[in-house]
Amino acid sequence: MSASQVSLPQPIESIAVREFFEDFGEQLRLRLVTKPKTLSRSTIRERSVNRPALAVTGYFKYFAHKRIQLFGAGEMAFFREQSPARRSKLLAIMASKRIPCIVVSRNLAPTAEMIKILDEHGVPLFRTTLTSKAFTTEVTMLLEERFAPRTTCHGTLLDVRGIGTLIRGDSGAGKSEAALALIERGHSLVADDMVRVKLLSDHSPVGFCDDMSRGYMECRGIGIINIEELFGIRFVRLDKRIDLVVTFLEDSSETEPDRTGLERKSFDILGVEVPHMEIPLRPGRDMARLVEVAAMVQAARQLGHDSATEFNEKLLNKMNQ
Repeated sequence: MSASQVSLPQPIESIAVREFFEDFGEQLRLRLVTKPKTLSRSTIRERSVNRPALAVTGYFKYFAHKRIQLFGAGEMAFFREQSPARRSKLLAIMASKRIPCIVVSRNLAPTAEMIKILDEHGVPLFRTTLTSKAFTTEVTMLLEERFAPRTTCHGTLLDVRGIGTLIRGDSGAGKSEAALALIERGHSLVADDMVRVKLLSDHSPVGFCDDMSRGYMECRGIGIINIEELFGIRFVRLDKRIDLVVTFLEDSSETEPDRTGLERKSFDILGVEVPHMEIPLRPGRDMARLVEVAAMVQAARQLGHDSATEFNEKLLNKMNQ
C-alpha cells in the first residue's frame, strides 16, 4: 500500500445483541432473564437508549424501536398497575416492532408477562443493578465508541511527548526504523504498519491496532519484534488521538521542502483535517530526531506558540524599521 492510500470509512450500522452482551455485559452488570436463544435474533441499530414511557401507555406513533428499551422504576411501577392482558398486549406490540432488547434497571423484577412474551418473540430481556441514569450514561458512551466511523491508514503511530504522531511513507522508507529509534528514546508505540482509526463523537480521530498485532513491529532484516518484551509495557499504548501526520518523501529535484514552516498542510482522516508535515529522505539524516522535533513543534503550536510566525513577524518589523 502506498503512502497516499487510506481505506474508505467503514460505517457501523448495527451491533448484534449477543456481541453487545458478551463485550459489555459485565461492565453494565447485565443478567439475561430470557432464554439464551433470544440473543441470536436481535441487533441494536441506534446508539441511544429509549425510555418507553409513552409506549407503556399504548402510544406508539413516535416509538424509537431501533434502540435499547430501558424500563426504570417509573415505567415498571406504571406497568405493574395494568392488567395482565393489557401488559401482554403492549409487550406484544413492542416486540413486533423488532426492538433489540429490554433492560430493567435497579435490579427490579420483571413481570411474568414480560418474560413469557419476550421469550416467544425472541427478544432478550436483561436486568441490571445499575440505576437508570448510570446505565444510560455508561451504555451511551460504549455505543458511541462502537458505532464510531472507522478507517485504516498505512503507517506507524506513536505517542511522542504526548502528541499522537502518524509516520507515513512508501514501503521501505524507514518508518519502522524511525519508530524504533523513537521508542529507544522513551516514546510509546500504538500501531505499526496498519493503523486502525475511529472517529469519536468529539470529532477526534483515534488510532489503535488489532489485539493480535498490539506491541509488535516489523523491522526489515530482523523480522517481527515484540516491543513489550524488549523495552517494557510502558512503551506500548492501546490507542492515541492522532494530532500530527509526518510523511517521509523520497528526495528528488522535484521535491521542494518547506524551509520556513509558514505553509500549513493538513491530512484528511475521516473528514478531520490533521496537521501534516513532509520531511524529505536524505542519507545521513536522523529521521527519528526530526520526527521528535516535529512533534515538539506541534505541541508548541497547540499551546499558541509558533516559532515560524514569531520569526516572520520580527523580520517584518525589522524591515519596517
